[in-house]
Order: sequence, then C-alpha cells, then structure tokens
Amino acid sequence: MHPLPEESWLQFNRRVLQQSQRPDFPLLERMRFLSIWNRNLDEFFAARIAKPFLKARGSPQHLRLLEEAYAQALLAQERYRALLEEAKEHLRVLEPEELDELDWLYFRAFLAEVVAPKTDIIPWEAAPDVSHGALYFASRGHLVRLPQDLPRLLRVPGQKGTYVRLGALMRTRSDLFLPEASPLYEFRVLRLLESERTRADWDELAQALEARQEGTPTLLVAEESFPPDWLKTLREALGLLPQEAFLLKPPLNLGLVDHLAAEGPPGWRFSPLRPERPRAFLKNPLKRLETKDLLLYHPFEDYAAIERLAKEALRPEVKEVYATLYRIGEENALAEALIQAAQMGKRVHVLLEGRARFDELLNLSWYLRFVRAGVAVLPLSERKVHAKAILLLTQEGGYAHLGTGNYNPLSGRTYTDFSLFTGREGVVRDLAEFFRALQEGRTPRLSLLKTGKAIRRGLVEAIMAEAHPKGRVILKCNHLTDPEILEALVQAAEKGARVDLLVRSTLTLLHPRFHVRSLVGRFLEHARVAAFRHRGKWAVYLTSADLMPRNFQNRFELLFPVLDKEARAKVLRILKRQLRDDRNTFLLTPEGERSLWGGKHDAQRP
Repeated sequence: MHPLPEESWLQFNRRVLQQSQRPDFPLLERMRFLSIWNRNLDEFFAARIAKPFLKARGSPQHLRLLEEAYAQALLAQERYRALLEEAKEHLRVLEPEELDELDWLYFRAFLAEVVAPKTDIIPWEAAPDVSHGALYFASRGHLVRLPQDLPRLLRVPGQKGTYVRLGALMRTRSDLFLPEASPLYEFRVLRLLESERTRADWDELAQALEARQEGTPTLLVAEESFPPDWLKTLREALGLLPQEAFLLKPPLNLGLVDHLAAEGPPGWRFSPLRPERPRAFLKNPLKRLETKDLLLYHPFEDYAAIERLAKEALRPEVKEVYATLYRIGEENALAEALIQAAQMGKRVHVLLEGRARFDELLNLSWYLRFVRAGVAVLPLSERKVHAKAILLLTQEGGYAHLGTGNYNPLSGRTYTDFSLFTGREGVVRDLAEFFRALQEGRTPRLSLLKTGKAIRRGLVEAIMAEAHPKGRVILKCNHLTDPEILEALVQAAEKGARVDLLVRSTLTLLHPRFHVRSLVGRFLEHARVAAFRHRGKWAVYLTSADLMPRNFQNRFELLFPVLDKEARAKVLRILKRQLRDDRNTFLLTPEGERSLWGGKHDAQRP
C-alpha cells in the first residue's frame, strides 16, 4: 500500500480527532484535541496540500484528500456538539435566542460600542482578497469581516461558565454593520501561506512575510444555509472548484473550544505532570558531565535541565558558545542565557533558523534581539538548519547537548523527546566542526555524528546489516517517506528481520511484514530514534531528522549515537514500552488501522 504523504497525514489527523472520544481522557482534554485537530486542518490547507494543489489539482488524488478532509470536518462538528452536551453542567454556549433581556442590555451595548467600530465592511468585488482564516459574513450587498482582535466566545455576565458566540450575536444586529439590516451568512477562506521566494537572508525573509497573506485560496468553508447562488459567486471569485467548498454548521472554526478548555473546572483536566529532576546535574552540570553522559526523556524528566546547561555559558571557564535554534517561542530562558553571555563579552554564535514554518515573524524578532545584544547570528544557509545542538567550549574541551526536540519551553514540557548531554571528546570535536562548517558555508567533516545525506546512508547500511532471520530494526519518527529507507526496510523484512516502526504521522508504505504503530495520546510523540540489534548487541541512534527526502537533501540535521551503556538501555526500555502500549496505539496495516485503547500498558505514563 502506497498512500500519498498528504493522505497518510490526514489519516493521522483523524486519529487526533478520535482522541476527543477517548473514555479515559477528561472532558476538557478531549475538547483540547478537537482544537488541535482544527489547527492541524487549517495548516493542511495552508501548507501541506501545496504539492497536490499546485501540481495535480482536480485529480482523483486531490479530490480524495478533499473528501477525507470534509468527512473529518463533519465528524468534528458532531463531536463539538456532543462535548458541549456532556459539559452542560458547568459549561454552556448559548444561542442568541436563549439570552434574556438582562443579557441583551449588555450585549446590545457591546456590539454597538466595541464590535461595530472595529468591523470592516467591503464590497463583493473584493471577495478575491479576503484574508486567510478570518471569519466573514456575506450579505446581499456587502461582505463583513469579524474583528480579529475580539474573542470568538463572550462570557455572559453573571452566569458562570456560560458563553455566547460573537459571530452569532453579530448576525442578530446586522443593522450595526451594514447600511441596512440584512441576513448574514458566515464563511472563511484558507490560503497557501508558503512563499515561493528564495529566502537566503533575513532581508528576503522579511520581504516574503510581507507578501505571504496573498497566497492562493485552497478552501472555502461556509455555513450550510449559505444561499447557493451567493456560494457559487464567492467560490468562482476565489477560483475554487465545487469540491473545494465545505458546507458546515457554525461555528466554522472550532479553535474556540480552546477557550472552553481553559475555563472549565480543574477536575476535568489531566493532573499536572511532575517531572523527575536530575539533581546532581542541575546542581553542577559541567562537573556531572566530566564523568558520565546524561540522557533524559522529556517531559517525564525535567526540560529545565537544558535551560540549566545554557546558563553554564556564564561560567568563567566557558569561552565560546554555539547553539541552533528552530522554534523557540515568545519567552525562552535558554535564549536569554545566551544573550546574557554575549553581554558579558563571551563569544556566542547562534544559528537561528528564521524559516521555521509559521514561526518566521517571531524568529525575526529574536534575530533583532540577538544582534543588538552582541550575539553573532550565523547567516541563513541555503538549507534549513533543523539540528538541535548546544556547544559550550572551554580551554580544555567542551560540553554538548544534542536533542530530538526544539529548544522551546512549552513543547519541551508537552512533547516526548530525548536529550543527550555529554562531554565526550569525539562528540564535542564533531559538533565544533559542524558549527565551523556552517559558519564557513561548507560541508562538515564528521566522525561520530552524521548530517545530511550521510544520515540516510548510515541508516540504510544499518538496516541492510539486519536483513536476515535474526535481524531486528526499530525506527521511531514523526514521518517516514524516504524511498531508499523504505526499500531497505522492505528488503530486511522480506529476508526475515523483525521491523518495528513507531510512526506518529506520515508513512507512505505499509508492507505486510512491517509491524507499524502510531501513538497518539496526552503528549505529542516527537522523538526520533533508530535501534538495530547487530550480532546480539544493540546500536542506538537519536536524531533531529524525520525520515523524509527533504530532511536529508535540503536540511542540516544531526544523527548521533547513544554511546553510554545505561543511556542506551534506557532508550530501548522506552521503545519496548511503546511497542507494548495498548492505550494510545493505532495498529497500521495494508488493510487499514485499528485502535488499541483501554489496556494495561500506557507508554505515556512516567
């Protein structure tokens, strides 16, 4: 079975949506998964659909994607209403007709004083220019844009846990937004947000961001009562096919359930996770690494250990610091430590990957902060830098962190990822060479570590070494689409090797001899691991790279061995727990998929 990458990814998003039905998840957590599904689908039509949309639009493959996305959207609407019914004891979303006269005393004034002055009214002729993701209303003579800076759910004063949708309220008072009262019908448009510009430096990145909102429309979502002739006019103005218009019941954007999930009772959420803290390391990281590597598994072990290592840049013996930063968020203690080190006169070098999808503007802000603090920001290379590495150099040697996840304090506490801390001479030497090569614009010459196409070659060689009846391969990643790696896995499996694949999202080949699982649960599975039992001994590697052609050809990634015996055993224990999981697992086969829920083995518990 060879599904398109986009088809496989949509099936993953269906698994995300199914989390909203899990009987073992608290109600607000199930709502949260509905919102995650919604964000994912928006991203799909803003970026992931680009290849079939631009190269095979209207083809059977493209239409299958639309059919599956629409089916999920209809199911999500059902789940929204079912979850609200279940939550009605503490959370309610009223329709305008359910408001009483006291409520209307407030909301009439709110619509007139707050909403109307911020509302844009535009002619139908401007329909081709409507903004990505915004909520609009259509009337006979005009289009109305709901203000972006106002919440989609408004609290009903004096009624705890009770809300009304802003869009529904606006429809009751169209006279405030139009020259004369008229029925209003909701719609939103999704567009490609990928720029076609070559973004080789920060100036070009800024220019690309200025123009990004003008991407081609890929989807029109309208309420099911939208007048058919208006819908046809709108769809044709946007240049969309009939199948690229979804008709749904409002609300059209289920991201609003995030507000409900944040406001509901604490007992309807997961209990807070209390991660283990590596106390000896947190007390004195460099001293701890002089004798032994440290491997942590986040979020069950404290992500703060990474931030603690970054603060060691302030120590007198640390002369030079290097770091790769990809998605670091709005507030980041690690980045602040690097800025402080530069302000102290340390030589601090940062590869800030400005082109991380949808984080570009935030990274541009960080770029300015780094430059003005004296941090040397390495030029953007032609390839994206997706490796996750920190290097502290001293007179005697150095200390390194290598990870599978981003240096982001929020995802570091909600994504499962591995962190390797080491002072090994060979790793430090290779990592220093990696950063020097990035500075000089050349290919790194590495020994223990691998980058680029060398990662693919190394994995293919390791897989083929297991192509015999006693062979064993375990790969864990988010996406597995690389043809060479897949072909090596097929050959190994057909020659008798046991091939276990833990693939969270995208897999473009399902072979009868593969044992494939997708884990979807409380935490986002984000770690990338390769393990091979060669002649009775396990070799274990961690990597920043998903197993996709672009990651080997167009990105700087790092694959690194787990050399410490205890750390290697720890990774294997975690992998084997996941291969036994029967609470968060979907078994994927050429015939379809089957969920394993409600069992005794939960790999997402500490």
